Parts: sequence; structure tokens; C-alpha cells
Amino acid sequence: MFLNVAELVAFLSPCLPFLLEKVGAPALNKAASRLGEDTWEKAKGIWIRLRSDVQLKPAAKVAAEKLAVKPDSLTLREDLSKELKSIFEKKPGLAVEIAEILEDAGQKAASSYVQQTIKTNQGQVIGQMSGGEAKIIGSIDATNRNSEL
Repeated sequence: MFLNVAELVAFLSPCLPFLLEKVGAPALNKAASRLGEDTWEKAKGIWIRLRSDVQLKPAAKVAAEKLAVKPDSLTLREDLSKELKSIFEKKPGLAVEIAEILEDAGQKAASSYVQQTIKTNQGQVIGQMSGGEAKIIGSIDATNRNSEL
């Protein structure tokens, strides 16, 4: 089984402030509602398996802590990806274990969908969302009723 480390980091990054407890206790208690219960449970399961290895590798620990502060930073995501790749090279079994968790999370995500109703001129239609990124596949022009998406 193949583990895409960039996907792993994209999945974990919005959860890291909660996983590393960089937020106050009231916010930590609301993590499941803010992230979605399934996402939060998967992230906790992954982090339980990763935490000790990340803490034992100072560069990985620093990369995770920095990403927890700025979860949308692509540079910080790349830094953590690099450190996790190093960990997985030494522990391929851990990579397989985490890949299985992510695959299960992906299968559940693939079974859900979003329906969006656009009511304004120049509205955008989002076709796909994955790992916090969206692909825009069309725009709405209410002045031209014959335009196609």
C-alpha cells in the first residue's frame, strides 16, 4: 500500500492545532464539531501512531508545531512532509498502517457530495474538493442564459 505523505499532511494540517493542543481547552472540546467527527477521529488515530516518532525527531517536532500555527502554509506543509518521509523510510510498517487509515477516510469522503445552488451573477461552481483544496470548474453568468458550464 502506498502512502502519499503530501495527502497525509494536507489531511492533518487543519487538525494539528487541536492535536498539539495549541488552542485552549474550550476550542479543543469543539474540535469534532469544527472538523467533522469522522475527520477528527481519523486524525486522532493517525496522530496516536505518529506522535512518539515525531516527538523523538526534533526537526519533525518543530515542523509540526510550526504547521499547527499556520496550517495553510504550503512551505510548512512541505517541511513536515520531508520529516515524515524520513520517519517512514525507517518505519515502513508505520507508513502502511497510516495509509490504510487514510484510504478508509478517503472512501468515506468519496461517498459524500455537495450540492451548491448559485443565485448570483458571476457565482462560481465548485466541482471537487480534496484535502482542503477546491477545483473551480465553471462560472455562472446570469446575463447569458445559454452559457454552458
